[in-house]
Order: sequence, then structure tokens, then C-alpha cells
Amino acid sequence: MKTSKRYAESVKLVDKTKEYEIKEALEIIEKMPKPKFDETVELHVKLGVDSKHADQQVRGTVVLPNGTGKTQRVLVFAKGPKAEEAEKAGADFVGAEELIPKIQNDNWFEYDVIVATPDMMGVVGRLGKVLGPKGLMPNPKSGTVTMDVTKAISEIKSGKVEYRLDKTNIIHLGFGKVSFGADKLLENYETIINAIIKAKPAAAKGQYIKSVAITTTMGPGIYIDQK
Repeated sequence: MKTSKRYAESVKLVDKTKEYEIKEALEIIEKMPKPKFDETVELHVKLGVDSKHADQQVRGTVVLPNGTGKTQRVLVFAKGPKAEEAEKAGADFVGAEELIPKIQNDNWFEYDVIVATPDMMGVVGRLGKVLGPKGLMPNPKSGTVTMDVTKAISEIKSGKVEYRLDKTNIIHLGFGKVSFGADKLLENYETIINAIIKAKPAAAKGQYIKSVAITTTMGPGIYIDQK
């Protein structure tokens, strides 16, 4: 695979044999040649757990102090007063059963997060096969199944992110944009890492955090010393 000149220049800034302090790694990212768009800075954390076991799942949410740099579009499944509350709170889309065919048949996915009131989960459940694989299914653990739709919308819009293990026991998520600068990215990084450490399952044995790497959308990975 042919790599771009910009990527090749970025690779030269990173010593693949070294684990960097997070501040140093973020400063390297600041020095990398920039593409024409504002890249997302991504975090990849490999954990010493087995996601196949229910008691070793690691999942939760955290509100980033400096947001994600991305405007999250929120769809709320609610009726009556709760639907009105969601609209006032700034939801991008609000609806109920009438949205089922639009999502199932028309492949409508112009939203990033779905919030639902508990009484609507019977309706939303019908979309499980469509929403599940995309990671869009509302969940009480992530605060997206709730009667407090105002709070849920406010947190999502202000930079709430969900972290969860994939099948290879790695957490992947974006924690800001390159344009944030090292200091703001550092604050976001520490907020997430601390949340993941606190979420350590009691059943997890041995080394919990196996490796940590950060990267940009188009850049090389940088391994972080997380001792």
C-alpha cells in the first residue's frame, strides 16, 4: 500500500520502539503535517480482561471537559410531554413508532446517539438487529434509557462519550480534535483513562491495562507509557 508523503513525514517523528509520556506524544501530534481537515485524536486501550465473560465487561460513559469537537446529533424516542421536553432540550429528532419503517426500510441513520424513555424500549427493541451492530441501541448503563431526557441530551451535546470493549478486548474512541492543542487533549485523555481504571472489573486478574496508543485519523500510532 502506497503511503502519503504526509504520513511518511509523520512516521519520522515517532520512535516505534519507545513508550512516550502522554504530554510528549500529544506534542508530537501537534508537530505532524496536517491534512485539509481537522483530524480526530483517537485512543486505543488494550485491557487484560476477557470480554466473553459478563463479569469482565468494561463499559461506561464520561463527559469530556473539552468536548469531542464533534456536534452529536441526537434522536429521542419519546411520547407526549417527554417528547415535548426532548424538543425543548435540543434533540435533533424526536419520534415514536412512526420512525420504525424509516429506520428499517429507508436506512435512515442521520443521527449519532439514540435516547429513549423506558416505556419506549419495546418499540426500540424491534430495531435491535439494525441498531445493535451500529452501536446505536440505547442502554441504561450509558444513560441513554432514561426519563431525564433533558439531562441525557445536555450531556451528549456537551461532550459525553461512551467507552466499551470490542471483541478483541480493546477500547477505541475519539477524544478530541488536533486543533484542541496538547493541553485540552491532555485533560480529555486523563478523564477517560481515569474512568477506565475506575471501571476495572473485580474479576479481572493480572495486568489490567496492557497497552495504550493514541493516533490521529490519518497518522501513525504512538504508544503511551501508562505505568
